[in-house]
Parts: sequence; C-alpha cells; structure tokens
Amino acid sequence: MMKPKNKIFNHEKIDIGYDDLDTTTTNSGRNYLTPDGHQYPSVTTVLSVLNEDIIRAWRERVGEEEANRVSGRAAGRGTRVHSIVEKYLNNEDTTEFLPNIRQSLENLKPALEDIDTIYGLEVALYSHHLGLAGRCDCIGKYKGVPSIIDFKTSRYIKKKEKISNYFAQGAAYSIMMEERTGLVAPNIVIIMDVDHEKPLVFVEHRDNWTKLLTETIEEYKKRKLFGHS
Repeated sequence: MMKPKNKIFNHEKIDIGYDDLDTTTTNSGRNYLTPDGHQYPSVTTVLSVLNEDIIRAWRERVGEEEANRVSGRAAGRGTRVHSIVEKYLNNEDTTEFLPNIRQSLENLKPALEDIDTIYGLEVALYSHHLGLAGRCDCIGKYKGVPSIIDFKTSRYIKKKEKISNYFAQGAAYSIMMEERTGLVAPNIVIIMDVDHEKPLVFVEHRDNWTKLLTETIEEYKKRKLFGHS
C-alpha cells in the first residue's frame, strides 16, 4: 500500500516590519527587546503566575531531582516535536528525526492538514498595549479562519479547564499580531500531541480569554512590584 503524499502548505508571509527580536534571560524569566527600544517580559513568563502554586507544590511533593528530570524530558520532547512540525509545515524533509518524533508528526498530521494558509512560523511579536512580547508557533488560516495556532505536547489527556494559560497565551499573540499588522486572528487553536493517544484540538475565540490575560498581567506586575516569587 502506497504511503499518502504529504500536504503542500501554502505560505503567504505577512510583513511585521522586522526579522526577529533580541532576547535576554534572567532568573525572573525571558525578556524581549523591541525595535524601538522597549523591553517587555515574555507572555509565558507573565502567565506562569497562573500555575506557580501548583508547580511549587508538585516540586515539593516529588523532590527537586525528580522534578528536574521530568521537566527536562518534557521540554526536550516538546522542542523536538515543535521542530519537526515546523519543518513539515515548511514543506521540508523530516526524515532526520528519531522514529518516536516522526510518529508524533504522523499522529498530528490530520489536525495539521486543517491549516489552509500559513502567514508565519515562529513569529516574534510584541504589544505596547499589553507590555508583552513572545514567539508564536504559527499564524495562519485554520479551517478557513485566521487563527493563532500553538503546538503543545503532553504525557496525558488534558481538559480545557486545565489549560487556560494556553488560551490566554493565544489571546496575547492575537492582540500582538493585530497591533503589529492589522490582521485580526479571532481564533486560538491548540493542537496537542498526547503520549499514546490521539491528538487533542481545542478551538477558542480570543475574546473569551482577554479578561484572564489582562488580570494575569496585573497580578504579575503586582508580584514584581512587591518582590513576590
């Protein structure tokens, strides 16, 4: 039986006015330097306050050594899955990757093939309005609707109410993209590769998550002002 051909993705790159943003990383997180000289924290740094207490309790429960092992393994797999998905969406060869990562791509392909047009991959964005910056996995049309598309990995199935930070992150990227280019991407699409399970796809409207985003930004500023960790 012949293996079906890969989809050829259409790219229509949108000019955001710069090639990339410089970054610095400190103990408090990652910061981005904008072309006009502003320095903004990353979206993920700011949104980390949503899960701070949960993560701290988990690390105390399993111990630092085990927590570092699990976190490092998850981060490594996440990076490799992101890399192979990016190559696939760029219509590039993916045979260089290890079999388990290629299998993750095969699992994700049905969801990825709902991406119609790609405006940009790994796009560095910022917003003066939000005072944030970050790097979006993919901006394009998903089932015909301009969307912020983020790729995630997980060891187990996650429910929508457990990933509110992902939706707030997508809302931030959507606001940034509109501010930088005028493109309105109303939908947030999370495509998640899950160990030994079918991939999960969540589609949410940006406007349902802007309140959580702005509240979390204010909480981050408050904690930073008073030196809370």
